[in-house]
Amino acid sequence: MEIPPLRERLGDSVLLGQAFAQRFSKEHGRSALSLSEDARAAIEAHSWPGNVRELENCLKRAVIMADGNRITAEDLGLSAVEEDVEHLNLRHVRDEAERRAVVRVLARTGGNIAKAADILGVSRPSLYDLMSRFGLKKEL
Repeated sequence: MEIPPLRERLGDSVLLGQAFAQRFSKEHGRSALSLSEDARAAIEAHSWPGNVRELENCLKRAVIMADGNRITAEDLGLSAVEEDVEHLNLRHVRDEAERRAVVRVLARTGGNIAKAADILGVSRPSLYDLMSRFGLKKEL
């Protein structure tokens, strides 16, 4: 059985993030922490190269760092990684931004292609082309 990486499972990263936040809050004797809207957006936008383990470690650290009852994007520490200018490729940056936008909008629309295409300002066939180019499958 093959399980796709977290970056391909639309919406799962936020659901898992919330579950990890609740689990680690309990383990650290804190009241249940929730994810702020900016934290949710940061989790959705991140590519999670370390898959679920990276997400788990990120939330464990955020529970410890969080002030108050909400975890923010700052607590998650998901700021963009500084890239070496020599390795900066505009096409790669543009493709990654498009991929993240498609993933985020599909997650927010529950996989509804028509709504996602409308939000992104593209036709449904164009959205299907983008999904194919980025190796994304509609699995919601």
